[in-house]
Amino acid sequence: MVDIASFPLQTAAQRRRRALLAQPKVVLGGAFILILVLLAIGAPWIAPKDPLEQDLMLGTLPPAWIEGAEPGYWLGTDDLGRDVLSRLIFGTRIALLVAFVAATLAALIGTLLGLVAGWYGGWADRVISRLVDIWMAFPPVLLSILLVAVLGAGVHSVIAAIVIIDWTRFCRVVRSETKSQAQMDYVTAAQTIGFSRTRILFSEILPNVAPVLIALVSLEMGIAVIVEAILSFVGLSVSSDTPTWGGMIAAGRQMIYQGWWVMVAPLIALFATVLAFNQLGDGLRRALDPVMRR
Repeated sequence: MVDIASFPLQTAAQRRRRALLAQPKVVLGGAFILILVLLAIGAPWIAPKDPLEQDLMLGTLPPAWIEGAEPGYWLGTDDLGRDVLSRLIFGTRIALLVAFVAATLAALIGTLLGLVAGWYGGWADRVISRLVDIWMAFPPVLLSILLVAVLGAGVHSVIAAIVIIDWTRFCRVVRSETKSQAQMDYVTAAQTIGFSRTRILFSEILPNVAPVLIALVSLEMGIAVIVEAILSFVGLSVSSDTPTWGGMIAAGRQMIYQGWWVMVAPLIALFATVLAFNQLGDGLRRALDPVMRR
């Protein structure tokens, strides 16, 4: 017997799924990021070489399509004879770890404060808004370098620095969206029924803020990848032995004329990853926001 009560829910889910699949940005960006996730998880089995293995006799080997290449070294080697492709694959782990964890934590903190400021207003709104204004007055990259220098190098310090800086992005956007949603008729109806303010905030307003929030999280992941690469470039991320895209770019910069591929490979990976996160975020907003869909 057909469960009629569940039919509208299934139809809504199907419409949402079709809307996502109809966005090329969601499909292409999501597929690229999924490939990166699989590479990061399977790095020990996918990477052709040990990323830390050195062989000075094989230093600065060119990629496979250039004369003088050695079999098995598809993207060549760096000045220490380490396989560039293997280091690139293992560097995906740090980039995605920082992106997912830092963006999620920044979103949680910023969203909570933005909801409180936008819904309750009053002194809470004034305090949070002034804090955001003061925090955003500092240059984010310089502040992140300062924070990591104080906290000490390491992936945990990088994540903490990004969270401390970028929660303001979420707070400002969510506060603005919450104030806008608070003027809608469905909020008035919920108040008339007798819903508490907290229930209205989390069960009525938050779901309508979610499309913007999801898009912002995806964009923040791209920003986190860039910040981690910058900190790795200046030697303030993980140890120099751990493969990171920023560390590879820094090492390749010193030998650009002898082995340009050492720097170009992580630059392309960094650019493609940030572009994928940005395209995914834009596509998610277009697919999930009913106003933009129309």
